[in-house]
Amino acid sequence: MTPLYLPKPKMVATDVDGTLIDHDERVTARTKAAVGALITDGVPFVLATGRPPRWIDPVVDELGFSPLCVCGNGSVIYDSATDRVLGSMALEVATLAWIADVAERALPGCGLAAERVGASAHDAVTPQFVSSPLYEHAWLNPDDTSVAREEVIDAPAIKMLIRLPGARSSDMRAVLAPLVGARADITYSTEHGLIELSAPGVTKASGLATVAQRLGVAAENIVAFGDMPNDVPMLAMAGHGVAMRNAHPEALAVADEVAESNSDDGVARILERWWV
Repeated sequence: MTPLYLPKPKMVATDVDGTLIDHDERVTARTKAAVGALITDGVPFVLATGRPPRWIDPVVDELGFSPLCVCGNGSVIYDSATDRVLGSMALEVATLAWIADVAERALPGCGLAAERVGASAHDAVTPQFVSSPLYEHAWLNPDDTSVAREEVIDAPAIKMLIRLPGARSSDMRAVLAPLVGARADITYSTEHGLIELSAPGVTKASGLATVAQRLGVAAENIVAFGDMPNDVPMLAMAGHGVAMRNAHPEALAVADEVAESNSDDGVARILERWWV
């Protein structure tokens, strides 16, 4: 249902894949213009994505400016303008090792990977993405470093990824969530056999709340856009949560409004209520 009236938001936050960018991974001219108008008006625009900081550059290039970013499903606050990681929350080694054992028993044949973060998006001190020999990528990842299974879990990670080709991510979460309990937060952004685990309580909502506090914006004054289960906490916490028409049923269920799809300028059509 489209509300008859909404006050102008004091912050706008949006997911990237399936939401802000189209199927060609482009920010359309219409969406770029709408975002540019709100920036000119002095309203903060935040990217809230499962992507790590090193995958933000292409979005910045498309937008034409460098926003604050909530990366890794809320585990990293990243300033793309200065290429600085402002803060991060990680799963500790003992927890990673425990989750790996639980996952391998519950999901036989699964592969493990870990996402790490340094001081900047392309910090080369240590590999930022490492995967075990059994891990098969759900999408192209040129930054991958294949290591022994034990090396995947030998350093803190902002995300642990568990991949089981041929499975549905929702089914994997249903199996693993009762076993993991409160020791990690589990979500997914694709149904292609990939689930992502973060430190307890770390979601896009927690990351966005950190940014909002930093900028002095109350949650009820935020408009947020998303399309997948990893967006659900953010859509629920924002004053107005908008799911794309192409969204997963879980995102549609919590949204205050449904926009047109990401391939039909859904984000721009909402923003144009206030900025044209």
